[in-house]
Amino acid sequence: MPLPQITQLQVPSSLDSLARVLSWFDQLYQSFIPKSVWLRCQLALAEGFTNAVRHAHKELSPDLQIDLEVTILEQQVEIRVWDFGIPFDLMKKIKEIPTDVDHHSGGGRGLKLMRDIADYLSYEHGEDGRNCLLIVKQF
Repeated sequence: MPLPQITQLQVPSSLDSLARVLSWFDQLYQSFIPKSVWLRCQLALAEGFTNAVRHAHKELSPDLQIDLEVTILEQQVEIRVWDFGIPFDLMKKIKEIPTDVDHHSGGGRGLKLMRDIADYLSYEHGEDGRNCLLIVKQF
């Protein structure tokens, strides 16, 4: 398949959609991408998606959709997750997370995990009213 390969998916804003998201992502795998990189990207995608559902869309209509896009290039994978939540400063939020996070708690580690996986991470508010989480992983 010629590169770049850009694939999109739209799913309901529900944790029930996570299995569909991960199944879709698995189908995009290309053999030239190191498996360890792909698995880390999968983890970052899962964190980004669940954060959009749990936090960005928490107080919003359950009818909202989350748009996903994966771009595969020769030496990197780009993952985009769009939501309709209230914009925030991602890097400021990451810096505010305590370093001694309770590893037995149900949350609090996802943003730092994405930051550690990604070579580039951003969260920007677009003109269309959506926010875009961009996760870039090079290999």
